[in-house]
Amino acid sequence: MLAPVAWRTPPRHYGPWEQIAGLLTEGLLGHGVDVTLFATLDSVTAGRLDGVCPRGYAEAPSLDGRVWEALHVAHVLARSGEFDIVHNHLDWLPLAFAPSFRAPMVTTVHGFSDPRIVPAYARAASAYVSISDADRSPELDYVATVYHGVDLDTLPFSAAGGDDLVVLGRIHPDKGTAVAVDIARRAGRRLVICGIVQDERYFAEQVLPHVDGDRVRYLGAVGPAARAEVLGSAAVLLHPIAFDEPFGLAVVEAMACGTPVVTHPRGAMPEVVDEGVTGFLVDGPVAAAAAVDRAAALDRAACGATARRRFSSARMVADYLAVYAGVLGRPVS
Repeated sequence: MLAPVAWRTPPRHYGPWEQIAGLLTEGLLGHGVDVTLFATLDSVTAGRLDGVCPRGYAEAPSLDGRVWEALHVAHVLARSGEFDIVHNHLDWLPLAFAPSFRAPMVTTVHGFSDPRIVPAYARAASAYVSISDADRSPELDYVATVYHGVDLDTLPFSAAGGDDLVVLGRIHPDKGTAVAVDIARRAGRRLVICGIVQDERYFAEQVLPHVDGDRVRYLGAVGPAARAEVLGSAAVLLHPIAFDEPFGLAVVEAMACGTPVVTHPRGAMPEVVDEGVTGFLVDGPVAAAAAVDRAAALDRAACGATARRRFSSARMVADYLAVYAGVLGRPVS
């Protein structure tokens, strides 16, 4: 399992690609699969851990991410002949060396950071898995779409919910954090903001001036335990994205807690949200504000049950076992 090394696996707070690599590793171990997790050396797994990067470079300014990603891939490449499959979660870099890997490669495309990286995918020998049908590139052939799963044990269902709205994710114009503030104001509800600050200027100019500790609160980057509490105690998750979201883990995590979602019909959102059951898809802040009360009135039990059925980590693991079997030409065990 070739995890990224921007953050620890599993991440302490942010790190969606590392989160999926970690969940999948532990789930496969539960099926008796012998898994070696290549990740940062402070990562945690019940399987074998190997790597060269001491800790996540996103948390350590002294580490150059380009250097440590290259060293990380080179280390996996040197050991690749020991495995039946190398499962790549590290974007395009391993694909540049795909001909030298001595085991079949499966690559989960977690999203294209830039269309200019697509040639690295198009030229490589790898079995590609998309995380949503919406995120597929017409230039690639895919063996499957596997929706992300979440650890339901860390996301307890909350029947009561609350009155406040929440927005959870990296603070960046793409995620619409400032738009969520506007939606909450229009809806007449308090807003809780959680997430790492990825765009400092955007945060300082468009978000922070509205944070007053009452109508708008900012809790910073929240870890798994706090995330579940924040999501479960909210009335609605706002997800006013300004880009084509490849998947949206925060959306699924909220729904699993029973908290419905109001988002825009972009990217994977029409695939992830069951309209009128787990939330609503609307265009623009005015429509989003108008949908808040309707979403808050949805049956939280039905919302949670639907999300837990569709997006469990167990389902994700089973889907990947089928992918591996297809790549190796073996029956699913």
